[in-house]
Amino acid sequence: MAISPTHTRTLPQRPSWWNGRTRWLLIFIGALLWSLAQAGLFDGRQLVNGGGWPQVVAFWQAAFQPTLTRDFLAITLDATLVTLAYAVTGTFLSLLLGSGFGLLASEVWWESVWPQQARWRRVPWLLVRGFLAIPRGIHELLWGLFFLNIFGLDPLVAILAIGIPFGATVAKVFAEMLDEAPRAPFLALLHSGASPQQALLYGLLPIALADLLSYAFYRFECAIRAAAILGVVGAGGLGYQILLSMQTLNYNETWTLFYALMLLSGLADAWSAQVRQRLGRTDVACNTFLGRDALPPPPQFDKVLKWSITAVFLLTPLSFWFLQPTVSLLWAERSQRLLADVVSRAWPLRLTIAAGQQLWQLSLATLAMSILAAALAAGGGGLLSFLAARPFTTERSQPWLSTLLRWVSRTLLLLMRAIPAPIWALVFLFIFFPGMLPGALALAVYNLGILGRLMAEVTENQDERPLQAIKALGANRGAAFLYGTVPAVTPRYLAYSLYRWENAIRETVVVGLVGAGGLGRELTQQLAAFNYRAVLALLLCVVLLTFVVDMLSTAVRRTAR
Repeated sequence: MAISPTHTRTLPQRPSWWNGRTRWLLIFIGALLWSLAQAGLFDGRQLVNGGGWPQVVAFWQAAFQPTLTRDFLAITLDATLVTLAYAVTGTFLSLLLGSGFGLLASEVWWESVWPQQARWRRVPWLLVRGFLAIPRGIHELLWGLFFLNIFGLDPLVAILAIGIPFGATVAKVFAEMLDEAPRAPFLALLHSGASPQQALLYGLLPIALADLLSYAFYRFECAIRAAAILGVVGAGGLGYQILLSMQTLNYNETWTLFYALMLLSGLADAWSAQVRQRLGRTDVACNTFLGRDALPPPPQFDKVLKWSITAVFLLTPLSFWFLQPTVSLLWAERSQRLLADVVSRAWPLRLTIAAGQQLWQLSLATLAMSILAAALAAGGGGLLSFLAARPFTTERSQPWLSTLLRWVSRTLLLLMRAIPAPIWALVFLFIFFPGMLPGALALAVYNLGILGRLMAEVTENQDERPLQAIKALGANRGAAFLYGTVPAVTPRYLAYSLYRWENAIRETVVVGLVGAGGLGRELTQQLAAFNYRAVLALLLCVVLLTFVVDMLSTAVRRTAR
């Protein structure tokens, strides 16, 4: 029987290798080569300082001989409590600011308030989103330096330095959570005659509550690291004590403080992970949420979650009492006079052609530093994440070896992310001459610890059914890993890597403050000279770079999807 031509099926053509993904891959390779050239790896420039190796050896040898005297342990305990209190109070302030501005930054709020003004309601929404981009683009360490000039050495400086940029970030994330939440209950209440406020309170917030709580605990986890970094500007706590020990080359005391910071960070990480797991939200670090058509699973309010919320309500007033910030400085006449003086000396902005060319070169160096740091962190974090993840390590033939590798990897990742990036920069400056290379390596190590931990969670939470199906077909362990695990986790790995690249732009300023190059190094010099016009110009460059990287990473994620 002849087959009719209408029943024949033509196979689809092989997709072209030249597509959006390959174009972005070639752009990445070119950008990485350019970054290496900017770091001086191709022009024969002398990069390594051979005289610094004895200091590096002494630094790592001290890790096995930390100072454990009673007096110094008392200092370490007090510094740990100060760091914890800063993290709690800074997170509390960021949640207050983020909740208010997050509502104004959401599209659903303006759609409910002005339902008939589709053209004009985007104007206030864009104004709020643009306003939030400014504090979010400036690192908390720079906010600390700014408030230090206004309020002096007061705990209020660190609280505001954490709360303001974190509050802008929380507002952006909260707004996206509200916009992405399912809207059916919210619209039903609006159509039944409820006010926009009532519809949001009863129809939208309960659905997004689990995401909000989950991200709040994740912000606290980040605030621990921010509080340690703020010690560099004299805010006290573990970061300040670490900087003093590094400056006096007392590495035994430094490692005692490192271990205390690792313990505090590890407990915060474990607490945050447990809360997110019980809320059913294990993937909030790169601001990705459920779609509008999917209802989130209800949170499991077990004993751990109830005790966690109770602990938050107890820790917050205790932390304010322990720090005793001088809140009256906010409206004191002296503070207003100093603020007016800073503003008058920073504005209007005047730029010469030579200054513009210098800003351009420094911006390129900062961008190259961030690209190199993000590439190294993504590659190293991906490799270590497979060793740190439970599903991967438990497939080995020796259970004890897999457990050992897992705990060694997780401890190494904890050490990398617990030590602030400026301290890593000081370590690399022992063996490298000042420039962008030690700054890029410091940021790479710090972000590697964060990425490795996040990527390990992705590997542990992946759907194991494709992997089991490949094994059932007779594939060996290597092939099953290559075709079952790697494709499943690669999209999330890419999203996390791009997310950390956005953060690396802001963090280049931090390592620059200790002499690692880029805009941060110039910023330190201009701050020391009280040249606030130059400081403002440098900060605008940082904000602009952050915006450009944000747009690029969004375009890459859109192409990958």
